[in-house]
Amino acid sequence: LTSTVGNNCGATPGRQADRITSGFPDTSDEPSGANRIQMTTSRQTENGTGDGAILECNGIERRFGGIVAVTGVDLVIQPKEIFGLVGPNGSGKTTLTNAITGFYPPNSGTVRLAGKNITGMAPHKVAKLGVARTFQNLALFNGMSVLDNILLGRHIHMKPGVLRTALYWWAAQREEIENRKIVEEVIEFLQLESIRHELVDGLPIGLKKRVELARALVAEPQMLILDEPMAGMNQEEKGYMSRFILDARAERGVSVLLIEHHMDVIIGICDRMLALNYGEMIASGIPKEVVKDPRVIEAYVGGSHG
Repeated sequence: LTSTVGNNCGATPGRQADRITSGFPDTSDEPSGANRIQMTTSRQTENGTGDGAILECNGIERRFGGIVAVTGVDLVIQPKEIFGLVGPNGSGKTTLTNAITGFYPPNSGTVRLAGKNITGMAPHKVAKLGVARTFQNLALFNGMSVLDNILLGRHIHMKPGVLRTALYWWAAQREEIENRKIVEEVIEFLQLESIRHELVDGLPIGLKKRVELARALVAEPQMLILDEPMAGMNQEEKGYMSRFILDARAERGVSVLLIEHHMDVIIGICDRMLALNYGEMIASGIPKEVVKDPRVIEAYVGGSHG
């Protein structure tokens, strides 16, 4: 890979990985306390308005019995924006994405996709409107090839039926050819040509994550939700995945909601971010500013409770 990754990344995934550093940045010469929080909030207001947003969530709350998993969450993502969502384990990140995609509809609040109210809409209908996602736990089909797993991502564009199957050569062959063309384009885009016929069972975690990303991209989404796509990866694999996410935005025009624990990645490729803790918003705005927020640092490394 020789093209650039962006201002925050190097020219190749290897160099990008060298520039990615873990942990929180030094805050010794930065404004603290209320000044920093006010700065973050004002920047969110400036860049996070709902006008023309691809995804807008207002007052999202999701409860499971007496447990409030997410409450009062507001989220706005603009077209072609990479938006980071962070928080400790159990902070409500996946619950929020499940509320957006219809797996667990919110108990209160609204979700809008390109201005259309999709609150409580069934997941398959949300997918048809242009939302694709990957999952925190890999959801690939073992026993099937890389090609077949990726081809499954085209299901929302297919028109299956008994009659079309029986008359395959006349009714369905052309459709399958067109779908396979798109799949082959994504396979080339993500550099999976050499393993296209291999079973996914024996692939390393980095390649499995890339196959899952490919399956989401072949759906041709306008909104891509990635749930910890770099979990378990080494620095080089993180560099490749970061590059592919940036290229997907640049070449395919997708907006991205990126859930990650790797703060280096969030700072490196996200335009804005939101931090959650115990299901509530604690900071939102430009990544380099949000990660310096005392509440975010306390949520990740702990603080005094005396």
